[in-house]
Amino acid sequence: MLSLHPDSRCAAVTGVAAEAVRPGPGRLSLRYIVTGAPGGLVVPAPAAPDRADGLWRHTCFEAFVRPAAGEGYCELNFAPSTQWAAYRFDGYRQGMAPVQGIDPPRIQMRRTGDGFEIEAALALDKAPGLPPAAPWRLGLSAVIEEAGGGVSYWALAHPPGKADFHHADGFALRLPGIGT
Repeated sequence: MLSLHPDSRCAAVTGVAAEAVRPGPGRLSLRYIVTGAPGGLVVPAPAAPDRADGLWRHTCFEAFVRPAAGEGYCELNFAPSTQWAAYRFDGYRQGMAPVQGIDPPRIQMRRTGDGFEIEAALALDKAPGLPPAAPWRLGLSAVIEEAGGGVSYWALAHPPGKADFHHADGFALRLPGIGT
């Protein structure tokens, strides 16, 4: 389960669950489940599954992926619209650049009776600095926009202070390496 940041409020959501699986070397499958009152949320309309910047300004789901050792990491953004983004950082908020050479993720959004689910699957075997078979550490997070304009921040772990998904304390999920 992702937890709501202590400085955030979100009346329309009762919970956000997330799971991550490595189905093979360099592969990552993610699932986010939002429950609550979906009519109280701003959910981006379906769009072409293109790369787009600024997805985090509205409802979107994120995964921060780094090797078990090292400072560099990738930030992955998935919107309910099926738009996506992938960035590489050399260190904490340093050296940001778009990740090139990866195929677009497969993103699916499904509405449920009490919310919606987002699934994203992608190959990261060509992402620089992310060894495909090595153990990974992940930070899973969500930005949820309410119809009234409020934005809330959800994550596996929150460091002290303002919401910061890039902080090392947020990389709370450890995924073991995969044999090749």
